[in-house]
Amino acid sequence: MSRPEPPRPILEMRGISKTFPGVRALDNVSLSVRPGVVHSLMGENGAGKSTLMKILSGAYEADPGGEILIDGQKVQIDGPLAARELGIAVIYQELSLAPNLSVSENIHAGRELRRGGHRWGTVDRKAMERDCEDVLKRLGANFGPGTLVGSLSIAECQLVEIARAVHANARIIVMDEPTTPLSSRETEYLFKLIRQLREEGIAIIYISHRMAEVYELSDRVSVLRDGTYVGTLERDELSAERLVGMMVGRDISGFYKKAHAPYDPGEVVLRVRDVADARRVRGCSLDLHAGEVLGIAGLVGAGRTELARLIFGAEPRVSGEIAVDGKTLPGHTPRDAIDAGVVYLTEDRKHQGLFLDMSVRDNINVAVCGRDARFGVLDRARGAARASEAIRSLSIRVPHARVNVGALSGGNQQKVLLSRLLETRPRVLILDEPTRGVDIGAKSEIYRIINDLAKSGVGIIVISSELPEIIGVADRVIVMREGVFAGELGGYTGKPITQEAIIELATGSQSALGEAA
Repeated sequence: MSRPEPPRPILEMRGISKTFPGVRALDNVSLSVRPGVVHSLMGENGAGKSTLMKILSGAYEADPGGEILIDGQKVQIDGPLAARELGIAVIYQELSLAPNLSVSENIHAGRELRRGGHRWGTVDRKAMERDCEDVLKRLGANFGPGTLVGSLSIAECQLVEIARAVHANARIIVMDEPTTPLSSRETEYLFKLIRQLREEGIAIIYISHRMAEVYELSDRVSVLRDGTYVGTLERDELSAERLVGMMVGRDISGFYKKAHAPYDPGEVVLRVRDVADARRVRGCSLDLHAGEVLGIAGLVGAGRTELARLIFGAEPRVSGEIAVDGKTLPGHTPRDAIDAGVVYLTEDRKHQGLFLDMSVRDNINVAVCGRDARFGVLDRARGAARASEAIRSLSIRVPHARVNVGALSGGNQQKVLLSRLLETRPRVLILDEPTRGVDIGAKSEIYRIINDLAKSGVGIIVISSELPEIIGVADRVIVMREGVFAGELGGYTGKPITQEAIIELATGSQSALGEAA
């Protein structure tokens, strides 16, 4: 039986190219999207996905030669307002709402209703609230149009963004990594909304690095690689092998897996005893050995990040003791930790890790620039050489070391931050969600770096919400639940590290409690 004739594309992007100084971000890329379809867009960080969507949204202007068609008609998108008038809405990973305004004011932003119906009238807030009641009810919102956006959760703010798009009669909605900040329950609700929008005939362009999401939602998947279009797969053609092969151009099957030698830890490099904070972490103790990768797993809110920040001195501890190479840390600030050889890669690289308006070179050197000072004068040549070597050894994709780090893709930003930490020559490396928002190829490179550092004798703690990642990289896993250690797997325990065992300990099921006893 032959397939039914597919509907006419609502969007066609043909021969789109974009050149920045020194970088060809897109090279003759085409994309065809149908109405009532979830069309995923995949590719490594730096593949050109965001650039293509910024051209669609009017934020960037494409190079001459390409064209964009809506309903078969060639259109000119010369700014975000033009995109909105054509029925295009983009929901970015960092939401663009004003927290000090109400839901209705955010939904009507740029399209405010005014008394008397003319542009010089005062804003009619009551009319705006009435005007958006139906769309909020249609999307199942549990808050009203007058609610202050600053009081909403991230998931509720995302719903406001969707409501704004639907209210503006958007026919094409782009969602860029929408589940990154969401819990599993919030993600399920978002998927329900996406399916509802699809049933209403809206085209969804969905950008994600998470394979499971792509499999669950997608009707079609298009892949970009190095700024070029690779191909499109229909739903019945999807497989991990095909997608990965298209995205990275090489076989990295099993890239989570490390060669687990018989457990033979070195000396203890980090000893933590009965540490606690004033909010969540209670009486946690651990030993980290030289050359060991220790995974810390648990559900959202279990206290994993809080424990990492306690060890690093970024949060005050109310009790406990921390020692590095047998020496107790006398004070406990991040400076004390770094001086002792403990460094921490934060899960929030943009706000707590990188200086986005500084160059790649300066970001790499900022923690060690004191080494380059001679008689009070900074030797910039040494810093430049150090940055060049870091770019080479960590395979950071960048046209030159002077480009601002804020212009890089997520995976390359993560490697810049990691290279800065490595320049301090740490004894202990704490990695909090090291591959969040990072594509498959960059993940593979980060896992290689972790493995190489462990072989060199560095003790590594990896915190991750991705269980395959924890299982693949860790020699031993500690599972946290409600601020305490619920159990331990692998290493000298003899218990296998499996997803089932981690989940049982993390959720406190009876079988896990029995095994851990």
